[in-house]
Amino acid sequence: GGGGTTSERRTTRGENKMATLNVDFMDAVFGTNKEFEVSRYETCGTCDGSGAKPGTTPRTCTTCGGKGQVISIMRTPLGQLQQVQTCPDCEGTGQTFEKCETCFGEGRTRGSRKISLRIPPGIDSGQRLRVRGEGDAGLRGGAKGDLFVQISVKPHPEFRREGNTIHSDAKISYIDAILGKQIKVKTVDGLVDMKVPKGTQPETTLVMRNRGIPTLGNSDQRGDHHVHVKVIIPKEISEEEQKLIEEVRKLKEEKA
Repeated sequence: GGGGTTSERRTTRGENKMATLNVDFMDAVFGTNKEFEVSRYETCGTCDGSGAKPGTTPRTCTTCGGKGQVISIMRTPLGQLQQVQTCPDCEGTGQTFEKCETCFGEGRTRGSRKISLRIPPGIDSGQRLRVRGEGDAGLRGGAKGDLFVQISVKPHPEFRREGNTIHSDAKISYIDAILGKQIKVKTVDGLVDMKVPKGTQPETTLVMRNRGIPTLGNSDQRGDHHVHVKVIIPKEISEEEQKLIEEVRKLKEEKA
């Protein structure tokens, strides 16, 4: 087992932990609550983090006599030199203790924990969230480290993100581009009516205000949604359509 005597070393704060969390596009836009498992050092349940075997009491360190310091004498050409150093056996505490047999004196053991995390609206890939006190447990009762969660937002099949702006494409016929039309556009808020003005050119960008991503930390403020118009020119048309278009062309030529 882990018997024997060791020093009651000073407490040491636990290490910070890093985790990566995949978030759906829509959850990154409007925020959500996520639960995920983190493997980390937990406080030892046997010794409650002290590192000492339960039922035992610390003893005075025999190396330094409880002073926490030892004096070493060095011989130099100029004579003897005294050096005061921290006791290597008790690391300056003046006491030694019997190790806990579960954690071998560390005061912590390997484990895992389910973390519940609030994802704020407007979060983006590459950004980190800090969860205080959810990192590794410290050595021998030391404070816990923090957990840093790196966010990775999954791509959306129709929306593209650029900062707080959303981009998407809308396909319209050449007739609608010429005459103009009210169309329905898919946004993060659902289907929204949008007016395509007469004479809209291919690759025109129409802007829908405040339909984009909320500003991180201020969800009332939102970016815009840019709709990129793709005009579809048919490769084949019916005879009737061809006659009508030819008539339009004649009218144009006569006016010219």
